[in-house]
Amino acid sequence: MALMKTEFTEVSETRKHLSFEVPPEVVTAEIDRVAQNYTRSAKVPGFRQGKVPARVVKQRYKDQILHDVAHELIPRLVGTALRERGVEPLVAPDIKDVVLEEGQPLTFGADIETLPPIDPGEYTGLALRKPPAVLEVGAVDRALEQLQERHARWQPVEDRPAASGDTLLVDLTRTRRARMITLPGEAALPEGADKDSEPEKLENVTVEIGASSNPPGFDENLTGTSANDQRSFTVRFPAEYEVEELKGATVDYDVTVKGIRRKELLALDDEFAKEVSDVETMEALRERVHQDLQKGAEADADHQVRHDLLEQLSKRLSVAPDVLVDQEVDRRLEEFVRRLMEQGLDPMQVNVDWQDFRERQRASALETVKSTLVLDEIGKRESIAASEEDLEAEMAKFADRAGRTTAAIRARLEKEGAIGRLMAGIRREKTMTWLLEHAQVSS
Repeated sequence: MALMKTEFTEVSETRKHLSFEVPPEVVTAEIDRVAQNYTRSAKVPGFRQGKVPARVVKQRYKDQILHDVAHELIPRLVGTALRERGVEPLVAPDIKDVVLEEGQPLTFGADIETLPPIDPGEYTGLALRKPPAVLEVGAVDRALEQLQERHARWQPVEDRPAASGDTLLVDLTRTRRARMITLPGEAALPEGADKDSEPEKLENVTVEIGASSNPPGFDENLTGTSANDQRSFTVRFPAEYEVEELKGATVDYDVTVKGIRRKELLALDDEFAKEVSDVETMEALRERVHQDLQKGAEADADHQVRHDLLEQLSKRLSVAPDVLVDQEVDRRLEEFVRRLMEQGLDPMQVNVDWQDFRERQRASALETVKSTLVLDEIGKRESIAASEEDLEAEMAKFADRAGRTTAAIRARLEKEGAIGRLMAGIRREKTMTWLLEHAQVSS
């Protein structure tokens, strides 16, 4: 009997390729075995069930039989070849170029993504820098001013026209004109369009007169208006305008003012402290704000140390499997979409180039994957593991934030197949803690 031929190729540190040629007799034996199963249940006119000749079954169910042979034989052959070579694929091998016919050799290839060799080097006593957790001068005052802004009162303005600092509630219609170009010796021609765009109507839009985000011309045309006033004006956006689709555009606006409000700030006194917090005096509120900012500064300093550590780890690995980088990019995309939805935005309606978003995430995703692989290798070498107690504690945190029971959180995670990912995250966090405890951290 001819032997099966396999060829193993190291395409890169993370990608391997296996080529297979399976002898015809092996293929025929598999086809006969599968055909025998079909024979027991095949219903063919002129034959009793279970008595259909194998030749007829093979002819009538050829495509189904070959499909079954490929899906049973190929994974078995690939799995055996990988075990013999000690190769552990990260995901199911990519099977391609399958040629399968009775009486002929079965040939196919398999692309396999694997982890690269990981040598973390010396990882105890890493030199890390922790920036000082010092508040900037005026940080507390700025935080109190922001708190004051958030709790401002809005008062209707009815005894005077709109002025700088007022906020107008308006309905508006905007129409973008066709962009014109002039060719030498010819009349102006529309660039990319032969007519103005369809008018776009927007209702209950708020415009703060004097705001830096206002389109050019809005402040001049809306200052001095009163409720029920109408204004029509044209805005010519500069070529360097920050909104891409409006660069160099000419837009006609029809605006109806529905109301005017003025923001009034509360005085920063004891009454303000009682209204916005659970303390009784302005002095106590100032101290509370100072403590919160200090905690934030310390958290930022800790984050910087961790970032420094992960950056050092990522440099110890030159490559990472594409499949893991793709998964990290997917995770970031899903997180971004989730944040949009939490803000009440439809991801399909926002002006985002999703392919560009993925490409811009790829470089940092690669660094994240490399540092994670080195972190996992260190955890393995130091026998750092996530215990059931660690898992219960982490799920208890989730349950507390979600207002649900730990049992309900566990059931959901098990249903989603997420327990393994959670355990891996816990193990990595414990490894980070171990590395920081054994590092040399300077200010």
